[in-house]
Amino acid sequence: MNREYHKWWSERLGRDMELLVFGHSGDRMLVFPTRNARFYEYENMRMVEALRPKIEAGRLQIFCVDSVDCESLYANWAHPAHRIGRHLQYEQYILQEVFPLMDLLNNSGKTISHGCSLGAFHAANMVFRNPDKFQKLIAFSGRYDLTYGVEWFADLFNGYYNDDIYFNTPTHFLPNLQCEQSLKAIRDIDITFVIGEEDPFRQNNERLSQILWQKNVHHDLKYWGERAHRGYYWRRMAPLFI
Repeated sequence: MNREYHKWWSERLGRDMELLVFGHSGDRMLVFPTRNARFYEYENMRMVEALRPKIEAGRLQIFCVDSVDCESLYANWAHPAHRIGRHLQYEQYILQEVFPLMDLLNNSGKTISHGCSLGAFHAANMVFRNPDKFQKLIAFSGRYDLTYGVEWFADLFNGYYNDDIYFNTPTHFLPNLQCEQSLKAIRDIDITFVIGEEDPFRQNNERLSQILWQKNVHHDLKYWGERAHRGYYWRRMAPLFI
C-alpha cells in the first residue's frame, strides 16, 4: 500500500501542518480526526487496515489531515469568537491548501468527506458549507450542533453566539437555507450518518435527518447497537459504509 507523509508551513494557519496519504488512485476521501487528535489517528485506530482491500485495489485513496481543535473549538482558554475564527482559518487551510494537494495527486473519482465523533462534525460541516466540492459524506457518531449540551458534553461556546457560529452549525443554518443552487448541490451528495442506538448524540442526528428530509435531501441514517462511539465499532462500520 502506498503511504505518503506531507508537511508544510500553512499560510492560513501560521504553523506547520502535517497529513498522511494512503493509496494511489480511486475515490479521494478526506478524513478528519476526532477531538484534539492528530493526522495519524486514523491509521493508529486501524481504520486504514480495515479499508486495505479497497485501497490496494485502487478504489480508494485516503487523505488524513491534522486538526487544530485545541486552538479552535476546544481552546477553552480563548474567547468563543476567537475559537470559531480559528476554526474558519482551518476551513480555509483545507480548501486552499489540502485540496490542491489532492488534485495534484489524484484528480479523478469522487471526493468523500469522512470523520468520527468531532471529525464527523468537521466532515459534515465542510460538506454543507461547500457542497460543490464533494460527492459523498460518511459521518460516524457525530454531533452537529456544538451549542447543544447533553450529558457531560457542554456548549463549546459557553452561551456565546454570533453569525460565524450560526453558519457553522448545520442544524441552525440548514433550516433557513433557500439558495436553490446550494440545495441542489447538497441533494446530489450521497450522505450516510451512522450513530449508536445509545449514543448521547442520537437525538442530534435525528434532528439533522429531519431537517434534511424537510429540504428534500435524500440520505441514510443508520443505527448501530450499543453506544458505538469508539474505534472498535468504527473499524466495523468502515468496510460497510465507505
